[in-house]
Amino acid sequence: MNTRLQGYQQRVDRALEQWLPAPEMAPERLHEAMRYAVLGPGKRVRPALCYATGETLGVDLAQVDGIACAIELIHAYSLVHDDLPAMDDDDLRRGLPTCHRAFDEATAILVGDALQALAFRILAHDPAIAASPATRLHMIDTLAVACGSRGMVGGQALDLAAEGRQLGPAELEFIHICKTGALIRAGMVMSSLSADSASPRQLEQLDHAAKSIGLAFQILDDVLDVEGDTDTLGKTGGKDADRRKPTYPAVLGLAEARRLATTLHEEAVTALAPFGDRAAPLHELCDFLMARNK
Repeated sequence: MNTRLQGYQQRVDRALEQWLPAPEMAPERLHEAMRYAVLGPGKRVRPALCYATGETLGVDLAQVDGIACAIELIHAYSLVHDDLPAMDDDDLRRGLPTCHRAFDEATAILVGDALQALAFRILAHDPAIAASPATRLHMIDTLAVACGSRGMVGGQALDLAAEGRQLGPAELEFIHICKTGALIRAGMVMSSLSADSASPRQLEQLDHAAKSIGLAFQILDDVLDVEGDTDTLGKTGGKDADRRKPTYPAVLGLAEARRLATTLHEEAVTALAPFGDRAAPLHELCDFLMARNK
């Protein structure tokens, strides 16, 4: 899986390098900061899930490059904004100073705005996305919903509003399905749409797997914030507890949170079962994500 994941990472990094504006192009400082926020070290989990979904459906990965880039740009923009003092107020991201620390707050806000715009431009213009105009529009709509008030941004708003409050499991699940799960789900759905031969039933199964993977991923993030150290995580550990955020370990306890993540992993595997050996890349990636330490 490490070899496969490295291949996915290198592939999306090459594509991102081509789409991002050159640092010597005006406005230079903004473009330098955009590249800093995107091209630094990162797991590239969301692009990897896009590629693994494409492989499961027999899609040429060149058709998935633009989708993977769009997803990673939205994710990078969300991290830049989440790290701002008005949000999570973090100084470290992926082991490096956060964008607003390396540059300044105003530049970081503009970086997020520009990365979001670039994501939609790629979906609209990438010639390698071999999809009909209607399917391309469906992809754009899918990403817009996933990163808007009914998805990632809405989840962040709910997360901020929940600080210091006691939440039940259902409320917490809704926040994380929006904040983290929606973008993961959107990437896998858009990759599925690039396969003309995919049946409605296959799309439904992959969507169910994506929903389970997205929530399991966030639960493990919550667990690692408690158990991990700053050097390993590449960001400040223990921040959730310091800000009195409701998390799965806080609501359910560490052991039960891990059990729930395992259950969701099993649900994803079950949803992928009808694809047989074709889903091996997704199976391996799910197992890898369950075993990660950062």
